[in-house]
Amino acid sequence: MSVAVFGLAFAAMIGMMLAGIPIAVSMAAVGIAGGIAAYGAPFMDSIAPVVWGVHNENLLTSIPLFVLLGELLLRSGIADRMFIALSAWLGRLPGGLLHTNIGSCALFAATSGSSVATAATVGTVALPSLQRRGYSMRASLGSLAAGGTLGILIPPSVNMIVYGSLTNTSIGKLFVAGIIPGLLLTGCFMLWIWISSVMSGDVKREERVPLAQRIATLRHLVPPLVVFGTVMGSLYFGIATTTESAALGVLAALFFVWRSGQLSMEVLRTCFISTARVSGMILLIITAAFILNLTISLTGVAEAMTKWVAGLGLSATGLVLALIVFYLVLGMFMDVLSMQVATIPITYPIAVALGVDPVWFGIFIVLMCELGLITPPVGMNLFVVHGIRPDKGGIQDVMWGALPYVVIMLGFTLLLIAVPQLATWLPGRM
Repeated sequence: MSVAVFGLAFAAMIGMMLAGIPIAVSMAAVGIAGGIAAYGAPFMDSIAPVVWGVHNENLLTSIPLFVLLGELLLRSGIADRMFIALSAWLGRLPGGLLHTNIGSCALFAATSGSSVATAATVGTVALPSLQRRGYSMRASLGSLAAGGTLGILIPPSVNMIVYGSLTNTSIGKLFVAGIIPGLLLTGCFMLWIWISSVMSGDVKREERVPLAQRIATLRHLVPPLVVFGTVMGSLYFGIATTTESAALGVLAALFFVWRSGQLSMEVLRTCFISTARVSGMILLIITAAFILNLTISLTGVAEAMTKWVAGLGLSATGLVLALIVFYLVLGMFMDVLSMQVATIPITYPIAVALGVDPVWFGIFIVLMCELGLITPPVGMNLFVVHGIRPDKGGIQDVMWGALPYVVIMLGFTLLLIAVPQLATWLPGRM
């Protein structure tokens, strides 16, 4: 299959997705049609072993476990108390509760692994309070949409698991690699809130909370920190595999849900049903992605694309800069999971062939997917945050509010290119 033919097939797949056809169906259809075109009906016999192998992969068991982990903390009210605790500590900074939005998103991201869940959870808790206190709705919505993107960068991250399963990259190393970039990006967001607040002349601050009361609120931060420490500590020190660490995290979450008095059959039923729906969707897309990968590998598309890019004379840095533009445009029309499973099978072999570190490339891909979450017209976090705003205003507020964070993330991506050790140093110490 030539590069031109692959380009047409890729365009057809994107067109099917934009037309509303489910992601898994679009990918599987292109993969099957391409395979049959190249090898005829016998190609269908090779699909069954691939599907069987995907669903017998122990690593993918971690996906429903991490989804369940986030659901437990969401349904138990732990996120609400976490926001109250952080507002007591961060509310006095210039920008007030906008810092709490970012801090809460970062902390919830350390247990959720989903950007949409992070933005929706923190937004539901924060927006009524922000409106009562007279905060700019544009700034409030922008900080929540951008803060929610931290859900797929700060581990554990379902999107990192998807990347690792598609590329055979260590999930543990990917998780550890996301810690420093995630914390730095959180700091960049908060720094922007500080600077923009001072420059606007309307500096919002919350009333000072007595030290004894602030210390008392720290107990609300214990559950997410313990869950995060359990998952990442067991991975970093080699005590558990990714799936085992996810199971340990779920046990820790169940303990805190029980301590909060929220452990009931109704809560568990809600969590299990939501987990089954989300996990089923993700695993079906991964299955379709492997069918497409089979066609790509058998027809030699990846090798042809690698040779074509090598013929352009691009360096590794040049390729990455070109991919920034590619993903920025793609993110305007596709959701995160679609971008990952549709592009990684092609971009990953090319990047590795040019000497790009697989773990670093995983963090780069996640950053690009984050951009897609807040770039219109199909920025998922923009729609989620707009949908829960209490005053029912226009969606242009959240779009303009998120725009500065898009610029910050692009600048942070350039920093990551210039200093790759930000993503590779910590996993190298494992």
